Amino acid sequence: MAAARLLLAALGAALGLLASAGKMKVVEEPNTFGLNNPFLPQTNRLQPKTSPSAVSGPAHLFRLAGKCFSFVESTYKYEFCPFHNVTQHEQTFRWNAYSGILGIWHEWEIDNNTFVGMWMREGDSCETKSRQTKVHLVCGKSNKLAYVSEPSTCVYSLTFETPLVCHPHSLLVYPTLPEALQMKWDEAEQLLYDELITDQGYKKMLKEIFEEAGLLKATEEKEVEKQNKKISLEFETVEKCSKEYKQLSKEIKKLKDLLSQHGIAYRGNSAENTSVEYVSHKLATAVTTVLNGSKDDEHLHGDTGI
Repeated sequence: MAAARLLLAALGAALGLLASAGKMKVVEEPNTFGLNNPFLPQTNRLQPKTSPSAVSGPAHLFRLAGKCFSFVESTYKYEFCPFHNVTQHEQTFRWNAYSGILGIWHEWEIDNNTFVGMWMREGDSCETKSRQTKVHLVCGKSNKLAYVSEPSTCVYSLTFETPLVCHPHSLLVYPTLPEALQMKWDEAEQLLYDELITDQGYKKMLKEIFEEAGLLKATEEKEVEKQNKKISLEFETVEKCSKEYKQLSKEIKKLKDLLSQHGIAYRGNSAENTSVEYVSHKLATAVTTVLNGSKDDEHLHGDTGI
């Protein structure tokens, strides 16, 4: 009897354990060590300081926007998203594994009428400065991130291969510009050829053209100047507006007289042609013509990319 009771007690205990096991909840918490933890929301890991610049440059490269390309070097994974950003993720489970932004799309680097690189700036802080990356575009059979280096502290260099830049004219700047800015470049070329401006003045004019096209970022001082210029065109009263109009009309009349003296035909049948800028442009053309001795003897010096 005692053995039977012991057996029943053992069975009861076993059944009790099974019942409690059925109610038990096993929770497996994910490993939260390391900023590259896949369970941690992306927004908590990467906090950009600024928004990317607008997509610009050769139109055939615009198809790369919205795509990302990875490259693994040792324990680091680099990711390049054209016209967006460059990021780095340490592939370890260290508690302080690095995962951050190496640069946000900012502007092109241009040299000798050619796009030579994409600059990603304003990345994560690195002591007293921000991380930044220059991306070199080279010809390749497929789109891929091929090489990553850090030539100086917190300044990175990436090589991106793509068949989109294999054509010898694929990275020329001039063809990407609107017609109005191409004309400005032609005028700058002419002025340089006629020795009416220095090399420094020519480079300054080109920089302003590239900034206007959105290929380069204007400095903060220039942005403030632009805003002030916009404000200055707003008139507080009708009287002030009328006064400015009369003054501009006088200037236009003087410029018209100068055009007439040089035998330059003036067409005043559109609002565009009555602007001070247009008349000034015609006057500059007239001066160039007189200096050259002939209107037909124009010559554009240098590669315009056509």
